[in-house]
Amino acid sequence: MVDLRLGKLPDRTPVKLAITITPDLQSALNDYGALYAQVYGREEPVTELIPAMLAAFLESDRGFAKARDDAKRGRT
Repeated sequence: MVDLRLGKLPDRTPVKLAITITPDLQSALNDYGALYAQVYGREEPVTELIPAMLAAFLESDRGFAKARDDAKRGRT
């Protein structure tokens, strides 16, 4: 078997998730979308921005990253 530098890609099947949010959060998300369009010169639906926002939040949470890594290694 050939040894490739790039490993097998992870599952990228989209998962649909339905949530209920407060009116204040909806307003803030709409404001964020408007600012995003102003900064990047391109409008994106808020529904397209939310997954990237959640991923960025989770990636920046060091406590979560450590706990998740410990759990994967069987430590608690």
